[in-house]
Amino acid sequence: MNDIGDRFQQQTKYEPNRMPSHRLAWEAKPDLYKEYSEAQRIELPSFQPSRQMSLDQALKDRKSVRDFQAQPISKGQLAYMLWASTGIQRIEGGYEFRTVPSAGALYPIETYLIANNVRGLDAGIYHYSVRAHQLELLRQGDFRQQIAAAALGQGMCATAAAVFIWTAIFERCKWKYSQRAYRYIYLDAGHIAENFALAAVSLNLGSCEIGALYDDHVNAIIGIDGIEESTICMTVVGIPA
Repeated sequence: MNDIGDRFQQQTKYEPNRMPSHRLAWEAKPDLYKEYSEAQRIELPSFQPSRQMSLDQALKDRKSVRDFQAQPISKGQLAYMLWASTGIQRIEGGYEFRTVPSAGALYPIETYLIANNVRGLDAGIYHYSVRAHQLELLRQGDFRQQIAAAALGQGMCATAAAVFIWTAIFERCKWKYSQRAYRYIYLDAGHIAENFALAAVSLNLGSCEIGALYDDHVNAIIGIDGIEESTICMTVVGIPA
């Protein structure tokens, strides 16, 4: 098991004499959108930052923030970060394109949210419905200590205004790219995380990406199986201390 990463890297290389060849089963293509049809839906407000920040300034200001004030962020700020990180940007030729690139436009990454301190939003666990630009309430309650413990005891998960959790539905990407799909899935998550970090800076908020976590503990908190869908990474966000 110690060399599993090395073997994956070698065995998923593309080479001129070893390219995968398989017919795409279009009738079996996975749905690009996950929705919780029975969940309570929360509308997200239209929102624009009160001041425009250049990309150059956002890049210069971005840093990992782990200490937060005990102050709420607004539902509008939350809505903007959801859209900026993975929302629908435009529709062309009948296809819905998002604010981030994705291999084959397959968008395997899903966004979950643990709201700790968001003005106008009950504390709890939510799923982001990309197509509707709405939140779906999965479980109401205080999950600050649970998510901090699942992040190897990182207390910032309990003091941040919100914790974003990004998961992957692997078959969305494997349907086309087979085992090489995992390379693209991690790239996709990275694109989303960077968009999020820059969006947070533009709102004068701080964020910190988290890769150190107990995968199945996080999976259990948000209610996914860890096999067909599993946590990839997380981030915290709030008002810097």
